[in-house]
Amino acid sequence: MAFCPNCGAPVEGSFCAKCGASMAAAGAASASAAPGFTPGYTPVQPVAPIPAAGMAENTASALCYVLGLITGIIFLVLAPYNQNRNIRFHAFQSIFFHVGLIIIWMGLFIVGFALPGVLHLLLLPIDLLLWFGGFLLWLYLMYKAYNNQRVVLPIVGPIAEKQAYSGNI
Repeated sequence: MAFCPNCGAPVEGSFCAKCGASMAAAGAASASAAPGFTPGYTPVQPVAPIPAAGMAENTASALCYVLGLITGIIFLVLAPYNQNRNIRFHAFQSIFFHVGLIIIWMGLFIVGFALPGVLHLLLLPIDLLLWFGGFLLWLYLMYKAYNNQRVVLPIVGPIAEKQAYSGNI
């Protein structure tokens, strides 16, 4: 039986199973060495690769929508995430979606404030419908982003895609 010249482990074949040393370079003299042979060198055990820092892409994409503008901006600023185009798309779409909702709600508030008395109450069902629809769309976008599916909203989606692929922040 042959022994490894580096670690002294028994070898069957042309490479040591323990340290990976080639037996072809060892020669005949070291092949007959005793099992306790150690050449003064301790081989380093292979280390498992360190997993990539941060969270999974689908989790980061879904989290872009959680607090709207805030999390969208955070994921555009954080280093490992702002270089991923899919996460950038969801961050930009989250920002644009929430800015659009804020503009619509502000417009309804101004129109409702300007209307006299009873006419103001006519906007209440529209306002409630808008809030509920915005909430459902927000949940839907988070769900689809978590499942690695891209939903491109009609107006803000193409703008978000353009920003995500341009590389500009």
